[in-house]
Amino acid sequence: MSIRGWLVSGLRGLALAVIGFAGSVVLFVLTVVSLVLIVAGVGAITTPWVLTALRGWANRRRELAAAWCGVRIPAAYRPFPDDMRRGVIGHLEKLSLMLKDPATWRDVRWLPVDMTAGLVTAVLPALLVFYPVEGYVIAAGLWRVFVHDGEVGYWYGFVPVSGQLSALFAALLGTALALVGMRVNPALLKAHFRLVRAVLAPRRVELSARVERLAATRTDAVDVSAAELRRIERDLHDGAQARLVALGMSLGTIEALLEKDPEEARALLARARSDSAEALTELRDLVRGIHPPVLAERGLGDAVRALALRLPLPVEVSVDLPGRAAAPVESAAYFGVSEILTNAVKHADASRIWLDVSYAGGVLRTVVTDDGRGGADPSGPALPGEGSGLRGVARRLGTFDGVMAVDSPAGGPTKVTMEIPCVLSSPKTSSSSGTD
Repeated sequence: MSIRGWLVSGLRGLALAVIGFAGSVVLFVLTVVSLVLIVAGVGAITTPWVLTALRGWANRRRELAAAWCGVRIPAAYRPFPDDMRRGVIGHLEKLSLMLKDPATWRDVRWLPVDMTAGLVTAVLPALLVFYPVEGYVIAAGLWRVFVHDGEVGYWYGFVPVSGQLSALFAALLGTALALVGMRVNPALLKAHFRLVRAVLAPRRVELSARVERLAATRTDAVDVSAAELRRIERDLHDGAQARLVALGMSLGTIEALLEKDPEEARALLARARSDSAEALTELRDLVRGIHPPVLAERGLGDAVRALALRLPLPVEVSVDLPGRAAAPVESAAYFGVSEILTNAVKHADASRIWLDVSYAGGVLRTVVTDDGRGGADPSGPALPGEGSGLRGVARRLGTFDGVMAVDSPAGGPTKVTMEIPCVLSSPKTSSSSGTD
């Protein structure tokens, strides 16, 4: 039994009953009108915007369910293709995809439920907070406003208030209701979000499709890992290993020349020192390509700042991360940013780059924008062994249910957005921005 839980649940229920009800009514009316007007052509323009707003409204309720009551409600919206066209054709294509998505119709069905049963389950916790307060106010003297000549002028629940004594019974009833609220208010609020989950959560068929997609992304992850291993073996064989073999042969020659030709031995020793330094540099570069030390030690924010410092272009970096993600997630985001920045430098003829890394709503979001010539192709080579590309980045993100969107019209600018759902491990806030 908790007074704090009673009050907090009641206030949250009041917010859901007022703001949530009003928002659901407005969106329900807009959605129905927009869908009806599709046959007239007007709805074809407005419906994607309305459904996008509806998705945002439903996602906000999902966030509140997780934050307030620990109720997880998966979204399971079908992602839009990266190569979706722009303009009117792209708008109509987006409309078609949204109307074919079962998650869209779950959102629409949820609105009338939220306006009825959802309203009741949200109002109850609020009533169990504010109705007892009314009983105390009546007992404190407000009953005199309603009572005239000893007649019953007000009913508080089942208590007829006709004087101070009956007003005290009203306060006693309010106390009983408050005690009940302290016990059941959190459960009532949780019942509201469980009702939301019952309507918005995907069904078994969609979950099966989800499992198939996860299996495909895991296969991609295995392919990427195998190709990465082959790349490491090739780099070791052609680079550092060859230099170390040559260094060993040089040391053997130096040992034989120490007494016969000290000058030649000294020259070979200097060359061996140079070869060892180059081999060390190659090994460091190789390790950095596998997992940069700064990423492991300082996290994604400092790692992308260090990455930006090595570029020949000015990069404005903004990082707002209230903690750290799991190491594999940070690695996927880092190498995705690395590939996109490399593309901007090599192929986009950009003069400036903007990099924004943030976290909100359980999603790690990275946006890279450049002022180059545009025309980026999201269907480039997929595997490291074939040469990295945007498709390879998308496959790497898909392992974590992440998505990538590329907006790169001819003539620029190019904007690449990556999103990875994840949980951050630390409440410590680290945010800054600047130009590197």
